[in-house]
Amino acid sequence: MYTDTHCHLELLFEGQDQDNTIERARQAGVSTLITVGVDLASSAEAVQTAAMNDGVYASIGIHPNNAIEATEHVLERLSDLAEHSRVVAIGETGLDWFREGAPRIRQQDSFRDHIRLAKDYDKALVIHNRDAHEDVVALLLDEGAPERTVFHCFSGDVELAKICEENGWFMSFAGNVTFRNAPALREAAAAAPLELVITETDSPYLSPHPHRGQPNEPARVVMTVETLAELHDVRPEEMARITTENARRAFRIT
Repeated sequence: MYTDTHCHLELLFEGQDQDNTIERARQAGVSTLITVGVDLASSAEAVQTAAMNDGVYASIGIHPNNAIEATEHVLERLSDLAEHSRVVAIGETGLDWFREGAPRIRQQDSFRDHIRLAKDYDKALVIHNRDAHEDVVALLLDEGAPERTVFHCFSGDVELAKICEENGWFMSFAGNVTFRNAPALREAAAAAPLELVITETDSPYLSPHPHRGQPNEPARVVMTVETLAELHDVRPEEMARITTENARRAFRIT
């Protein structure tokens, strides 16, 4: 069985049939999906989708590019949503120094608020980290990272992988690890300890090779698992088992 720990079903469902998207994933052997909010509206939709579909769970939060929306009122609403039994994580949150859709100080403040929310509700923390490795790590250490912290769509190098290993932070690999022109990422994936490796699609983004450039979907997490198996020299079915067990630990899914 496979697990897609990070997808955006509300975006996938635009122009598609919800049941077919989830059914294709199930037919591919994907038993568990976590659909992720990037603002209050998509977070509420994620919770609703999770409540209506077996094997689907929700992560709620304000994306760093939307950090200006992380007002006191919105954070209170996220707190309300966090009480739902299908919510397994807070995020995606973090820092994005690539697009900088929100001022850096607002991103940092929002990140701190999400860290505290994850700890208050004993949820996993899902981190968006784009060109901000040092600042993300520094803020996590300063604030105190939640017990279960996940670097979504891991984009770092071996050095960041070692920092994650030292702190027990999970590294979630997406379709870009299948790209042959991403040697630093593939080297980091190979160096990551298996007990901290999980998988995702970030669909509809980052479709794996050979579907690069096409809309992604949860069923394609299988290709990411196959690449990770190759990098770690284990059988694909063994990598599927390991990453699924790790995801269950990271998000406390039974």
